[in-house]
Amino acid sequence: MLFAIICTDRPASLDLRQATRPVHLDYLKAHAHRLIQAGPVLNAAGEPCGSLLIVDAADRAEAEAFAAGDPYAKAGLFESALIRPYRMVFRDGQMIA
Repeated sequence: MLFAIICTDRPASLDLRQATRPVHLDYLKAHAHRLIQAGPVLNAAGEPCGSLLIVDAADRAEAEAFAAGDPYAKAGLFESALIRPYRMVFRDGQMIA
């Protein structure tokens, strides 16, 4: 089942994001088999201010555990994190559902 994980960074936390990024990327690489898409959300200046991940998880509990295990979450980067079931309708410009 797919889940969207939408995270918003705490204000003035770009330094924390940058310092934590290498271990965050290692975490994502270790879980690449479950990632459909992942990347930062940008502010008007083009700087990261949050994260959007689409993950394949068995259930909500597994998606929550994945989100909680992210080094960004463990470092306290996020002001909020929203986890919602997600249904893909288009992929690579093609309607799939």
